[in-house]
Amino acid sequence: MICRTRMEVLERLLTLYERYYTINRDNPVPPFAAEAEFSVHGEEYFLLKSAKYAEMDSREIAFYALVDRLDDQTLDELDERAWEEGLSRVNAKQNHRNTDISLFIVADEIDPQTAARIKKLRRYKSYRFGLWGWSGYRVVAYELTSGKKVSNYLGRSLEKLFANM
Repeated sequence: MICRTRMEVLERLLTLYERYYTINRDNPVPPFAAEAEFSVHGEEYFLLKSAKYAEMDSREIAFYALVDRLDDQTLDELDERAWEEGLSRVNAKQNHRNTDISLFIVADEIDPQTAARIKKLRRYKSYRFGLWGWSGYRVVAYELTSGKKVSNYLGRSLEKLFANM
């Protein structure tokens, strides 16, 4: 199935995520069209449950944006908003492993210089020198007219989600 509109692409992406993520379509943070959140808690034991030696919490927060044309100014706004909103939801504590923040952008067209900037986007934050975990940042943009995908280094693994769009 070929998606012809940004909304169709968004719905296909959310369908891929809805099994394990909590999807928020109704009231996402502006300027995003939707949000998704995944959370997992793990514990490690030695023979008995009473002999717990490790515990960890891991989360991912994904933001989805739909734009006509992705230019430098729009990228800056979306990038800053996703990173700041994602960091505001981090609960860094002793058992926190990571909270990753992902930004998906679906655009009718992407400026070439903006595509080059997306590849260079790097954001990372550690909490208490990494003892209380970290936050990584993944960005992937999809151009609807050409089917071109652009991502930063950490976002490369997300490009495969746009296959068959």
